[in-house]
Amino acid sequence: MRSLRRRVMVLATAVFVLVACSTVPITGRKQLDLVPNSTMLATSLQEYDKFLKEHKLSTNQEQTQMVKRVGMRIQKAVEQYFQQKGLSHQLDGYAWEFNLVESEEANAWCMPGGKVVVYTGILPITRDEAGLATVMGHEIAHAVARHGNERMSQALLTQMGGMALAVALEQNPSQTNQLWMAVYGMGAQVGILLPYSRLHESEADHLGLIFMAMAGYDPNKAVEFWERMAQMKSGQAPPEFLSTHPSDEARIKKIKELLPEAMQYYKIPSS
Repeated sequence: MRSLRRRVMVLATAVFVLVACSTVPITGRKQLDLVPNSTMLATSLQEYDKFLKEHKLSTNQEQTQMVKRVGMRIQKAVEQYFQQKGLSHQLDGYAWEFNLVESEEANAWCMPGGKVVVYTGILPITRDEAGLATVMGHEIAHAVARHGNERMSQALLTQMGGMALAVALEQNPSQTNQLWMAVYGMGAQVGILLPYSRLHESEADHLGLIFMAMAGYDPNKAVEFWERMAQMKSGQAPPEFLSTHPSDEARIKKIKELLPEAMQYYKIPSS
């Protein structure tokens, strides 16, 4: 009887996971999606506001305005792309926001709903607007491809027995907040989940190239950015099979292969 009950539970879980899927807009890949988008957006807004209260915004107005300017151009490209694909409804509830935070960390991230943070520590590597567009296009691509939803769904399923996010926040707020921060790369890793898999990174590179091209930034500049990033990490990156991220060499090679497609979307902005 116990064995039968276990098999029924396993079968029920498998059916639940199979049904609870969505589709990545760029690749058509099916992804696990256990969390309602409305819940993700509400939680995102709460966590984003909390993060901004706990971290110092940059006082450098020139850099801050650059982040907002590049972000708004990428935003318009995303909205145009989704409109062309008949997917505008997937951006319902988005309230875009772009902030520059004081930190030596070379990092940036985007939560569901278009909540973006760039760290000042990455600006010496981005160097210019095209480099920044590479980073912001990539991070925004993670959000609109619902990679965070997918990772949070995986975490809730494997770490918390498939518990609903709202219930998890109520019953296990500390663990759930740690999961959220790990999923979205909001600081140091806490040993639960790395932010994104190699598959997610490749999808974000692909869609990010299209977004930056549509926003009027030369996608060829993405190669230069990742080459600079590789030089910065020289001697520090683990072998590709030990990392969730593609190796710098593999990433740059793949981006070069994607450039002809991205260039079809590239239009030099009128002055």
